[in-house]
Amino acid sequence: MVDYSTLPQNKILCVDMKSFYASCSAVMRGLDPLNCYLAVAGNLDRQGSVVLAASPRLKKEFGIKTGSRLFEIPKDPRIQIVEPKMATYLRVSTEISRVFNRYVPKEAIHTYSVDESFIKVDGALHLWGDARTIAEKIKDDIEREFQLPCAVGIGPNMLMSKLCLDLDAKKKGVAEWTYDDVKTKLWNVSPLREMWGIGRRVEKTLNGMGIFTVGQLARYDLEKLEKKFGIMGNQLYHHAWGVDLSELGAPIIQGQISFGKSQILLRDYKEEKEIKAVILEMCEEVARRTRTRRKAGRTISLSVGYSQDEFGGGFHRSRTIRQPTNETMELYRVCLELFHENYTGKTVRQIAIALGNIVDDSELQLDLFDLGAYKRRELGYVVDSVRRRFGSGSLLRAVSYTTAGTAKHRATLVGGHKM
Repeated sequence: MVDYSTLPQNKILCVDMKSFYASCSAVMRGLDPLNCYLAVAGNLDRQGSVVLAASPRLKKEFGIKTGSRLFEIPKDPRIQIVEPKMATYLRVSTEISRVFNRYVPKEAIHTYSVDESFIKVDGALHLWGDARTIAEKIKDDIEREFQLPCAVGIGPNMLMSKLCLDLDAKKKGVAEWTYDDVKTKLWNVSPLREMWGIGRRVEKTLNGMGIFTVGQLARYDLEKLEKKFGIMGNQLYHHAWGVDLSELGAPIIQGQISFGKSQILLRDYKEEKEIKAVILEMCEEVARRTRTRRKAGRTISLSVGYSQDEFGGGFHRSRTIRQPTNETMELYRVCLELFHENYTGKTVRQIAIALGNIVDDSELQLDLFDLGAYKRRELGYVVDSVRRRFGSGSLLRAVSYTTAGTAKHRATLVGGHKM
């Protein structure tokens, strides 16, 4: 049993903009976001292009959702398909943050993504009313000023507000969960992947252990979960009880910080040389993201997804190295090892790379047998500073100028898509 009296009793809102990209594009065209049939696709010239967002009605009536492909959208005259306007979406997101700032100071706002934010309203209750009243005010302001729909989950911590949003508020508009709701509302959740933080792989493993509901997870033996999942087992157990001690702005799953990049390729890649060129570009980006936070990592993961023409499939492998790193070529070296060990020669359409097991960059130790390590580390930061000043496309590797490279094209995009 958990003693909730010792846990944080905050009032935290989790605000989610419904089908944000699709809703923004609908409003830009004078349409009602909730009643129109609209999809935002990455590239209208490619039938295999990914759907980035679909309006609520398109989701409900046609089953088109984020991740669907362009060719899956029916040829219906009511359906409009548009390309993304990422710069506009970002501007609207910034303006919505200003609405939050009317009710709470900036330090009480954590922008989780372009369409989702956490707001701690404890200090504003005496000014505006209870948390639900503040949530309703924010929701009304956004709908009145931007014509955009949103939903708000309220909870005593970040995790509970997020769970309330996903499992309750998205149906009702505004909902609030307290610790008293854990057993009655959270424990009944099944399948497990419906709970934030549990993906299909973890769900499959938990199912194999006889765990099919969140309640069963909460009542499972903690030592066995830790033995199976490590620190993540401890987190899964406590999250099933609604426990989250992270501060506003911290990652919801503490200790699971990683830096990564996933990319659906613009075309099928069949030549190993071309696939390696993309892997090198992606290692460069993962290393840059890691250095930006002054971090380094020991566990490198490579995922390769095969084309639908190959009937899908692929592989996901990880390797832990002795010394933490944030160097592009070290990441690339390990990724090549994983690639050569597992690649079966099929056509590749998706690649993902991640760096985990994160430590502070200051913890890196110099290797007496590698006298160039310090210079390589510093060179990475110099390259980053050049790109920050002159743009991400100002300094690229030679492979980016070949037909296999994608970095040159992606440097012209915002959030991976057209501005």
